[in-house]
Amino acid sequence: MSSQRSAAIRSIATKRPVPIANDSRRQLPELFGANVFGLDQMRSRLPESAYAALRSCMELGSELDTALADQVATAMKEWAVERGATHFTHWFQPMTGSTAEKHDSFANVEDGRLLMEFNGKSLIKGEPDASSFPSGGLRATFEARGYTAWDPTSPAFVRETTNGVTLCIPTAYCSWTGEALDEKTPLLRSADALNRAAVRLLRLLGDERVRFVYPTLGCEQEYFLLDRDLYMLRPDLIATGRTLFGAKPPKGQELEDHYFGSIQPRVLAFMQESEFELWKLGVPIKTRHNEVAPSQYEVAPIFERTTVAADHNMLCMEVLKQVAQRHGFQCLLHEKPYAGINGSGKHNNWSMSTDTGENLLEPGQSPDQNMRFIVLLAAILRAVDLHADLLRVTIAHAGNDHRLGANEAPPAILSVYLGEQLMDVVEGIVAGTGKGSERRREQMQLGVGVLPPLPRDATDRNRTSPFAFTGNKFEFRAVGSSQGVAKPNAILNTIVADTLNYTSDQIEKLKASKGLEGAVNEVVAELFKAHQRVVFNGNGYSEEWHAEAERRGLPNFRNAVDAIAQFHAAKNVELFERNGVLSAKETASRTSIMYGSYCKTLAIEAQSALSIARTMVLPAAQKSQHAYAQSIAATKALGIEAKAQERRLHQVTARIEALIDDIDRLHTEFDRAESFDGDAAAHAVLYRDNVAPAMNRLREQADVLETMADDSHWPLAKYREMLFLL
Repeated sequence: MSSQRSAAIRSIATKRPVPIANDSRRQLPELFGANVFGLDQMRSRLPESAYAALRSCMELGSELDTALADQVATAMKEWAVERGATHFTHWFQPMTGSTAEKHDSFANVEDGRLLMEFNGKSLIKGEPDASSFPSGGLRATFEARGYTAWDPTSPAFVRETTNGVTLCIPTAYCSWTGEALDEKTPLLRSADALNRAAVRLLRLLGDERVRFVYPTLGCEQEYFLLDRDLYMLRPDLIATGRTLFGAKPPKGQELEDHYFGSIQPRVLAFMQESEFELWKLGVPIKTRHNEVAPSQYEVAPIFERTTVAADHNMLCMEVLKQVAQRHGFQCLLHEKPYAGINGSGKHNNWSMSTDTGENLLEPGQSPDQNMRFIVLLAAILRAVDLHADLLRVTIAHAGNDHRLGANEAPPAILSVYLGEQLMDVVEGIVAGTGKGSERRREQMQLGVGVLPPLPRDATDRNRTSPFAFTGNKFEFRAVGSSQGVAKPNAILNTIVADTLNYTSDQIEKLKASKGLEGAVNEVVAELFKAHQRVVFNGNGYSEEWHAEAERRGLPNFRNAVDAIAQFHAAKNVELFERNGVLSAKETASRTSIMYGSYCKTLAIEAQSALSIARTMVLPAAQKSQHAYAQSIAATKALGIEAKAQERRLHQVTARIEALIDDIDRLHTEFDRAESFDGDAAAHAVLYRDNVAPAMNRLREQADVLETMADDSHWPLAKYREMLFLL
């Protein structure tokens, strides 16, 4: 074994679980939200009228006036300073896939004295410049003015480090001309659009109580852990987040013995500290467990309002990475860090709730509730069927291309799983029989007075479906583990809002002549009939489904480049503008950014692969080649034949020659792609069709050489070590 790998393994052998901090031993109710300026803090520190006004702003979208902002800023600053804060930052989500922050101190000097000040103006608006963030042509680099705007729906929080505390204020980020430069702004706009459309439909169905509807989200997060000493021996992981080389280990996940297994003590210590940090930040983490692949894990929260849940998922990823390092691990969030091993996703559990505390996707206990549920179900089917291309775009990036479509993740074909009982209901409505599931011998129709209650769990689960109904929510399972969830949920909110408006329009047209019940019956039947093709309850991994989906006319964008091309289609631009979520310029900018990100990701991977192959893989293989040659020469000098060794030398030499050829080929393809001067779409196609295959061919040679080279010559940490030594 190489000396560096040997030293890393000896180090791992001596590592023990890291003890948790003393304050983490507090009772959970006391610990939860301790670092959040939440409702309890607001209630105790603000006048009653100010608190009521802020609650209205947070929950109902009421306008925030300057006087209220000053009161909130003062209370927020006092709370943060009491906790040791010296600085504040507007915490936002630019279109980079991560978060951003610029810190300013509370300090102000007056008459030679330092004062800690913070006012409503500083709370509401910041100007971080941030001219180098991706804008997709919305502004040039020399046009540096950009603004952050406080998002009162997501609570402020403090982040503690060894040497200080910072107040973090969740914000949106926009240009001087008002265009969205972030992921949060479209999410907030889409939530408003969904609220307007849902309340309109509920009013039409006779509900006068609900004033506000908001999307909810429970976001499962999968990740891998790797000992940091081994991580430092992998330049590809450091640069790209995934292994560009690595032979298949003798044991992978074949035995499935890691799944839900006993959690290793070092890992459990990391999980516990992560949970304590997240609980203090108000992130309602509930579940932890071993996932199916070796060294893969999952954490899952309780449902929250989507605009808050999106922020909390970004915090979750940050905390996992930071705490992992304190425990001597590296947290890998890439969708496919190891070839041949299951990748990681982020199951996006989406629903809609009301200010009266109801989950609108919960099958009801009364005829009114079931009418509402069936109407919403029909509308969502239409949304997914008509806008499968947009949902596919939201999960389209280079990392997810390694995962989608494999027998570990949903296919790239967007379909909806309803389960047998709900499918019986849909088919009964389409056929006009009004029958429900024969499995429960229920007679179901949309008559207000006779519709019986639906079962709470009307479905099994289908782990191969990208968009599955799971009892009281839809689980969008194709979201990648490394990506933020603001974009997928902004699109999901938008397409559902648009279809709810369409559904309301159709019911209103028929209501005068057919009455509410007759109008709803006809509209729902037409929706199910027109969009039933998107429902598939079978095995999404099967080849038969691909053929069947093609027969049904469902789109199948097999890679990110094909999917991204759909985002700026005329129908989608009209959809975004109609619902006030994105302008045509904002849509075009995001298309450009997605293409650019794809190309940059593959460029980094190609350069990393070339560097590692030239300076690490090739020299290691040549050392073994030289050792074979010396051994053969010494054997022959004694007059002994060495035919088997000669065959082995020829095999190694042939692989080395092929490796060098593939290095040169990748270098040529990369140079051609880098010097390309065409449009963004064509540039991405060049990387997909030329650079990525050249990387794969190079990897094939390198991985075979790993199995042939002397172990003491191989400098890269091997899969057998990275997956199992924790």
